[in-house]
Amino acid sequence: MIITEESILAALRNVEDPDLKKDLVTLNMIKDVKINDKNVAFTLELTTPACPLKDMLKNACVNAIKHFVAANAIIDINITSRVSKPVDTSQLKAIKNIILVSSGKGGVGKSTVASNLAITLAKNGAKVGLIDADIYGPSVPTMFNLVGAKPSAKETEGGKTLIEPIEQYGIKLLSLGFFADPDQPVPWRGPMASNAIKQLFNDADWGALDYLLVDLPPGTGDIHITICQTFPIAGAVIVTTPQQVALADTRKGLAMFKMPGIDIPVLGVIENMAYFTPKELPENKYYIFGKDGGKMLAEQFGVPFLGEIPLVQGISASGDNGRPISLEDNHPQSFAFNEIAGKVAQQISINNIK
Repeated sequence: MIITEESILAALRNVEDPDLKKDLVTLNMIKDVKINDKNVAFTLELTTPACPLKDMLKNACVNAIKHFVAANAIIDINITSRVSKPVDTSQLKAIKNIILVSSGKGGVGKSTVASNLAITLAKNGAKVGLIDADIYGPSVPTMFNLVGAKPSAKETEGGKTLIEPIEQYGIKLLSLGFFADPDQPVPWRGPMASNAIKQLFNDADWGALDYLLVDLPPGTGDIHITICQTFPIAGAVIVTTPQQVALADTRKGLAMFKMPGIDIPVLGVIENMAYFTPKELPENKYYIFGKDGGKMLAEQFGVPFLGEIPLVQGISASGDNGRPISLEDNHPQSFAFNEIAGKVAQQISINNIK
């Protein structure tokens, strides 16, 4: 049987993206089909480089061609990505997706989660930025080994001065901690804080980004409302710990995004410090703060549960030393962040296709 481009595309119409509920050809994910006798090559263009289904989809393509076209075909699939974006984005057009990382209370590791998600997405090939909008306790300068660093500025052709984000570990970073003395308190009033945060978005040269993560302050205040109502947000990630006192506050934080006038998609819930695992005994799990609190919260609100991050000796030290744990490849928490980052990117792709 002669292999043709038409027969290849017909076979690949039998491969459906489980999240987007359409076949790969209809979704325009199959590019540059080339055929030379029994050699078949094409590009599979995914909606995110962090897609957790990439291996499954690749295998499904191979099986479809061998089953429907030619069992002896030699198949070469090049996997690339083109990050999707909401169709109605009107501001910050070079930034495809803005993701809020939120919690109802402090002390649940929200900044740690935001930093490690940013690094993991970048390691998977995405262009990533991170805004530290936690004005009361900015953590990014410490976590990225940038205490004392000061961003530079540049003037555009139109005469506007833009802040240059600082790049570290492949991430573009801005934090209010870069503009204040770390040893001096900054008594922000509501309007002052909101205007300062807006500048981090509007007056910075972010360039083209696939994802801009925003580490929000704890609670549900002026900063949250300003960002949600001013900028095109792709979705929010909720961070909690298992114990009830954290869940009570997180429940309010999650409900805020569903309020009329805000209405931000909740991408899912992450349970941090879900259990303790000794580094030397990675199979052992000790649920010292309770169990499944984040999972039950996600079920209550009908949003995805994105996963658990274990408490392993060394994660706080890695943040304090300015090297987030996701920079290590073979660490239990690095594995957890990789899985969760894939699910976050997956949820955004699903929302953007709707």
